[in-house]
Formats: sequence, structure tokens, C-alpha cells
Amino acid sequence: MTKRDYTQEFKEQILRECQEVGNVAVVARRHNISPNTIHTWRSKARKTGSTKPLPADEAKRIKELEARLERTSTENDRLKRVVVSVKVTVP
Repeated sequence: MTKRDYTQEFKEQILRECQEVGNVAVVARRHNISPNTIHTWRSKARKTGSTKPLPADEAKRIKELEARLERTSTENDRLKRVVVSVKVTVP
């Protein structure tokens, strides 16, 4: 099987059609596309807000920011537990 390049307009049209019809398999058969391809486009659209791929440096930046956010959230949770334990022990 060969890899096909689809235009952004075509991908967006297919995703809109899937929303209208409500069935990816029907739309895939109608356009002779694998349903997995459409599901991949849909997941990318949900993740990035568009079917366009992010530039590598921007994707790396987002990944780094997500990791930093996770570390900060973990640290905040730990600090909240410490504050609660201090309030409980102090009369």
C-alpha cells in the first residue's frame, strides 16, 4: 500500500463530513480511505486544533512545556499536603 498525501482542505472536508454523518466507516468507504487514516486526522485535530502538523521545534517546545506543567502540578500537590499536615499539627 502506498502513502498518499492529502491536502489540508480535503482532510478538513472529510472531518466535517464525519461530524455530519456521525460514522467514520461510511465516510471512509465513500472516499476510499482507511478509517484509521480518518481517526488519525481526527486525533491530530483534537490535539493541536488543526490537521496541519506542528513544526518540529514547536512540537518540542509544547512537549517541554507540558512536562514543566506536570512537574509544577506535582510540586503544588506536595506543597498542599504539607500545608494541610502543618495546620493539623499546630494547635
